[in-house]
Amino acid sequence: MDTERIRVLLVDDDEDDYVLTRDLFAEIQGTVFDLEWIDSYDAALEAITSSRCANATSKHDIYLFDYRLGAGNGLELLRMAIARGCSAPIILLTGQGDRLIDIEAMKAGAADYLEKSKINAPLLERSIRYAIERQRSQQKIREQAALLDIATDAIIVKSLEDKILFWNKGAERLYGWQVEEVLDRNANQLLYEEDSLARLQQVQSELFQTGEWQGELHQITKADREIIVYSRWTLVRDRDEKPKSILVVNTDITEKKQLEAQFLRAQRLESIGTLASGIAHDLNNVLAPILMTAQLLETQLHDERSQRLLPIVVTNAKRGAALVKQVLSFARGLEGTYATLQVKHLIAEIKQIANQTFPKSIEIYTDLAPNLWPVSGDATQLHQVLMNLVVNARDAMPNGGTLSVSAENFFIDENYARMQLEAKVGPYILITVVDTGIGMSAEIKERIFEPFFTTKELGKGTGLGLSTVMGIVKSHGGFVNVYSEIGKGTQFQVYLPAVETMETLVERKQNPSPGNGELILVVDDEAAIREATKTSLETYNYKVLTASDGIEAIALYAEHRDRITLVVIDMLMPAMDGSTTIRTLQKINPQIKIIATSGLASKEHLDMVDTGVQTFLSKPYTAQDLLQAITGVLYSNQPINC
Repeated sequence: MDTERIRVLLVDDDEDDYVLTRDLFAEIQGTVFDLEWIDSYDAALEAITSSRCANATSKHDIYLFDYRLGAGNGLELLRMAIARGCSAPIILLTGQGDRLIDIEAMKAGAADYLEKSKINAPLLERSIRYAIERQRSQQKIREQAALLDIATDAIIVKSLEDKILFWNKGAERLYGWQVEEVLDRNANQLLYEEDSLARLQQVQSELFQTGEWQGELHQITKADREIIVYSRWTLVRDRDEKPKSILVVNTDITEKKQLEAQFLRAQRLESIGTLASGIAHDLNNVLAPILMTAQLLETQLHDERSQRLLPIVVTNAKRGAALVKQVLSFARGLEGTYATLQVKHLIAEIKQIANQTFPKSIEIYTDLAPNLWPVSGDATQLHQVLMNLVVNARDAMPNGGTLSVSAENFFIDENYARMQLEAKVGPYILITVVDTGIGMSAEIKERIFEPFFTTKELGKGTGLGLSTVMGIVKSHGGFVNVYSEIGKGTQFQVYLPAVETMETLVERKQNPSPGNGELILVVDDEAAIREATKTSLETYNYKVLTASDGIEAIALYAEHRDRITLVVIDMLMPAMDGSTTIRTLQKINPQIKIIATSGLASKEHLDMVDTGVQTFLSKPYTAQDLLQAITGVLYSNQPINC
């Protein structure tokens, strides 16, 4: 077994003391002490500096400094050595005990303080061994602390009274507090809101029972920003197994929780949308025959009572259809006539309407960035988005306030897209509508885009305004963010994908005209819709055949293919749906002209159908809508969207 060797440098201006120290080392068994002696302050400082004792190549393991060194003293030498980076332990020696010097030496960083008159071999060996071992332990702690500082997690050690004892670099980065700002401060008061203290008491109770705890906590940073952390607490015990301190490791999961919330919200809205679209389809099938029959009766019944009551039926049927369309705009988005346009024109129109109709107690401002990128969209639908938002802002300011509408170019990068589920990398137009109204709670904000959810009084709102906004914006490939605080107001941010083409004007629909006896095949599983459509078309000089499903439609078309000029077909039917029927009819006659209809107000089901489908009508449609679509298909080469 190798003999342990310890390298010692003695700094003492008395040779007799050197000889005495050398003899004491000789008495120690089992360890070889390599003793080097320097007799002056300057020579010692030079030797310590040149030996590079601050790193692993140190020449000596320990230093013994005599207090009296001629013009200088050992205490000054100790301070100079430490200031120049010496980390090896230093023991101060003195001829006579002096408590003040002892205290100063320990404050300056001495490992120990010995009186020469009381030194013997065992005492000297024990002091040196303790000093070296303590230095190694401290070095190990420093290395571990350095590793803790590298960690991205916030690592905190606090006393049982919640006083902060350790605070790593990860904690500095997460919370914004520097270590010198937080030591000995109460962690609960520093990192938590008052309403979280009850939760902390539960955590600490479980910690003292089981020795550990982990879970999610809401905390605040130095900048008063709320964050969510996944926290792991461990109860640290001393050698007697008594609780000593608490080790806390916190991982920032704020961004993860935000993405989870966005995903869950999107799932919930999708489920509501699926339910709403199914109900809306059935409602449209109910409203369609009512609307068409009432319009037909208006042309045939001329008595005063009928002329008074029928417009009420028509008006309310249209109102019902409008409500259903709003629900569907949330569920599936709306198909519109898209063109390249500038949002600044829409905002200018909205501002003009607001100035003329809103209370004078509301100040209205617009801020439009120069050179705004154009967007591709339906001007009417985007107008409705802005109108709904500013009306909501007006209603949120019953006592007046400020309404601001701004627009700017905004480029979404990959980092932003990772934080926003619906965002894609690329250029956007950001439209911001801000009010200084009553604001809303987090619970209400979670539900504002649900159809029929409203906080307004009965009769003052349908709860469809914001769900319509969401549906339209999503159908344009955009998304909406909302920020609100009770008593301070609300901010809606609408992001619309930008395009790089010149602005164009939206063409208006042509006026419909009566038919010339053309034969039209109407296919729908709803008898009321078939009959109402047949009667309406016959009123406008068309001839009509009707079929209740796809199989009957194919049979009728095969029999009358030379006479049938156009087919109006519902997309959702039992037995054989619209898509399958259309493909079969196109095989019989590739040039067949078809108008597709559906209560879902969406063209997505037409993706499977060949380009032989000329246009699409969403139920319920008026006689004018149907006639206009037929005119467009029969007498124009351009498909018309209704």
